[in-house]
Amino acid sequence: MNYRDWLQQLVYKIINPVVRGMIKVGVTPNFITTTGLVLNIVASVVFIYAGLRADASESLTLVGWGGGIVLFAGLFDMMDGRVARVGGMVSRFGALYDSVLDRYSELFTLFGIIFYLFLQGYFWGAIVAFVALIGSLMVSYVRARAEGLGLDCKVGLMQRPERVVLTSLGAIFCGVFGHCQAFDPVFILIAPLFVIALLANWTAFVRIAHCHNLLKNNE
Repeated sequence: MNYRDWLQQLVYKIINPVVRGMIKVGVTPNFITTTGLVLNIVASVVFIYAGLRADASESLTLVGWGGGIVLFAGLFDMMDGRVARVGGMVSRFGALYDSVLDRYSELFTLFGIIFYLFLQGYFWGAIVAFVALIGSLMVSYVRARAEGLGLDCKVGLMQRPERVVLTSLGAIFCGVFGHCQAFDPVFILIAPLFVIALLANWTAFVRIAHCHNLLKNNE
């Protein structure tokens, strides 16, 4: 069992009581997925509002709150699939709906961060966030195309859970250290985005190579 599977099983043990409660009251996986998207849109609005604020301290505090919302929304991203499996509500449309709204969630979140960085004068930070956005989309796109060809393609480091955790924690700690004078707290936000930009795009190419090897071996 790799570290991702171990962490997943740990989180499942924690959220299982909540999952069973949701099933009892009739909450559907698609409702949970939609709620996650709405929360990411709210986070994006918070980041945009932070970008419009002239007061640096207030702006950074808002970034921290935005990160907290993204992290909270990530729990819904885990619970929708769990509710579907435990409640016997797995469907092909649900899988499609979940994948599409996950992409929308990342687009909204990273757009808000890009907007914030650009308006606050961190041009290169905004570029890094944009490259992270490209990598995030391409990781998912390569997997989707591979699965469309009947290939299993879950290799690579920077999958969605890792991206959500890095983005949210970067924003949260950016807000926590908002009053720090020793260094610019915004770099706490940019640093994990740089890691995502690097590893997500690397993961996309690793998946392409993986699929190439699978197809070559099947010829």
